Amino acid sequence: MDALTSLRDLVLAMTGAPDRRIEVDGMTLVQSSRTTESMGSTTNPTVAFVLQGAKQSTVGEQIYEYHAGEFLIVTVDLPMIGRITEASEATPFVGFGMPLRAALIAELLLEGPAEYRRVPTRGVPGLAVSTADEHLLDAITRLLRLHRRPADYQVLAPGIIREIHWWLLTGSQQSLVRQLGDTESGTTLVAAAVRWIQQNVDQPLRIDELAAGVGAGVSTLNRHFRAVTQLSPLQYQKALRLQRARLALLSTRTEIARIGHEVGYQSLSQFSREYRRMFGVPPSADRAGAAATL
Repeated sequence: MDALTSLRDLVLAMTGAPDRRIEVDGMTLVQSSRTTESMGSTTNPTVAFVLQGAKQSTVGEQIYEYHAGEFLIVTVDLPMIGRITEASEATPFVGFGMPLRAALIAELLLEGPAEYRRVPTRGVPGLAVSTADEHLLDAITRLLRLHRRPADYQVLAPGIIREIHWWLLTGSQQSLVRQLGDTESGTTLVAAAVRWIQQNVDQPLRIDELAAGVGAGVSTLNRHFRAVTQLSPLQYQKALRLQRARLALLSTRTEIARIGHEVGYQSLSQFSREYRRMFGVPPSADRAGAAATL
């Protein structure tokens, strides 16, 4: 049995039933018997594997598709829209995700050969799709199997998590992963800018103020921000506002105008127009459609 099949079967056994999502020590295991509609979320630095089926993630105008044996790696907080595109009762979608630890990557950079400490001077996108190799899949399988033995997991799991990060650091997306662990990289600068935007999402965004807040020039910030996120700071803020608005819209009964105002929109018509452009339906129709499925 190959590494992909072994890991897929293990996740199927651990989830236990179709259409189930479980959390295991910060890791996410998913089994779904059907495709899903697009849902927005802010994705933290993470690596997400498709073990069976297919998934699609969108950032701005860029669409990333990944299938069985492939993974999406994200090294900066990004407002993304994701959906499962291939799943059935006979062949359910199976996925696995785990957070990336910047501090652990920084530690490995210092301990590994000098060649891995050479971070690219040019910015690289903060996300990419790659094929998972046998080393990576095998390490994840061993980590999940170990979870069945709590005493052993407590002692041995940190070493396997470290191994998984090493395979990512030395694998096909090593340039991207290195930047996450380097405190002077463009990714680190963008991460600071992203935190600033998240904390001030409902306020008008002044690029000069943002740049000063993260200790960079405007042109430097703009260049790195677009290289890493594939969005401008203003586009990032808009996507973040709309995703937060949709979460509030679908999980509360707060008035639509108030939701728009709380994420920074002074005009209800502008909020509705931009919401529809991003999600395909106006806020009122989105809420009504969600209520109808309950």
